[in-house]
Amino acid sequence: MNNKYYTVDQIAQMFSMHPKTIQRYIREGKLYATKFGKSWRISGHDLSRFTEENRTVIEERSAADLTQIRVKASSVIDIEVHSKENADRIINSLTAAMNVKPPEYEQASLHAQFLESDNTVRLTLWGNIQFMSAILNAIEVFTQQKEEI
Repeated sequence: MNNKYYTVDQIAQMFSMHPKTIQRYIREGKLYATKFGKSWRISGHDLSRFTEENRTVIEERSAADLTQIRVKASSVIDIEVHSKENADRIINSLTAAMNVKPPEYEQASLHAQFLESDNTVRLTLWGNIQFMSAILNAIEVFTQQKEEI
C-alpha cells in the first residue's frame, strides 16, 4: 500500500493539466481526495486508480498540451458610423456571431458600445487567434460597405 499523498498542484504538473481541472475531477467524484485544512490531498493508491480508469483521457490531454501553444490577444477597435441605427446593426451582428461561436474559439469576449458624441462604435475584444481573426474579418466586411455605414 502506497502511503504517499499528492497535492492538486503536483498532480496537475504530472499530467500537464491545469490545477482547476484536477479540482473539477475531485468535485465530480472522478478522483477521490481527502481535505487537509484548506487543501486537498490524493493518496498514491487513489491516484493510481484514477490514472488506470482514465488513461486514454490523460494521455490525449497531455499530448495535446505539449503540441499546442496557447495564444491570447486583446484589442480595442473604433468604427466610425453615421447613425445610431448603423451602430446598432454592427453591434447586433457581432453579438449574434458571439452567441453562435464555435468551440475552437474557446473563451472569448466582445464588449461593444456606441459613443454617440463621436459617432463611433467601440469594440473591446479578447480571445484566441482564431476568434480575433474571425471578428476582424467580420469588421472588415462592415467597413468595406462605407455607403451603408
